[in-house]
Amino acid sequence: MVISHTASKNSRSLLDDSRLTITDKEFRHLREFIHMHSGIALSDHKRALVCSRLARRLRHHNLQHYSEYYRLLTENDPDGLELVAMINSITTNKTDFFREPHHFRFLAEEIFPAYRNNPKRERPIRLWSAAASTGEEAYSLAMTTLEAMPSFNERDICILATDIDTDVLSRAENGVYTHEQGKHIPEAYLRRYFLKGQGSHEGEILAKPVLKSLVRFRRLNLQDDPWPMHTPFDVILCRNVLIYFDKPTQLKLFRRMAGMLKTGGYLMLGHSEAIYGLVDYFKPVGHSIYQCRGKVAS
Repeated sequence: MVISHTASKNSRSLLDDSRLTITDKEFRHLREFIHMHSGIALSDHKRALVCSRLARRLRHHNLQHYSEYYRLLTENDPDGLELVAMINSITTNKTDFFREPHHFRFLAEEIFPAYRNNPKRERPIRLWSAAASTGEEAYSLAMTTLEAMPSFNERDICILATDIDTDVLSRAENGVYTHEQGKHIPEAYLRRYFLKGQGSHEGEILAKPVLKSLVRFRRLNLQDDPWPMHTPFDVILCRNVLIYFDKPTQLKLFRRMAGMLKTGGYLMLGHSEAIYGLVDYFKPVGHSIYQCRGKVAS
């Protein structure tokens, strides 16, 4: 099947969202495909969301039926480029600077002082933002780390920020935000770690190099097996993403994250997420904060 990537003006008008409907069979096929490749479990009431978000991809390829789009994904996407674009379209990205602030307080008051005062500590301290979205969480980690350990530098701190969505990662690497997006950043931190945008960046704030140097942004699908990281982490933040996965996928990821933490390392989840069935690997130490009991196979 040959797919046209450029629709004519007239044909594009025929692909208005309101004209696109998805059948039971089409939704079932796409839902199973999305789950297989991203781990995201879509219930029946997400049908309208899938329909509206993927309508843009149908328009892009000048397709009129979701069954045609499914065939494109399964038969005409050898490089996986449309798979990436589809996942970018379907994922939800909601984040803020210092979201769920108790996690950052725990880092500043418990984790970093213990690390600083440990004469046998291994450097660098390694932190993983496992659902980084547009970067606010990763830069919040960087600011918290620099404030708690001001004498440390980029050789002592390693923050990995990953996400399945390449579009948001590109924005995260740029480190450019509106003043509205930066409203939860303390004023002192704004002065210390951000520049005030000028010219084309009027009304925006720009992360300073000292902040950006601590963070490496990479695309990672949590469903990938194996993960490319080999050195264990001191802290993993995987917040407000596991709610989109079914229980078997959650349990698999919890076990794998336990395997990626140092003994005594910490896993931080979103406030509506909880660990089930893995008490052998984690113990709760605070609200949505868990400490790894011991190294397990990843």
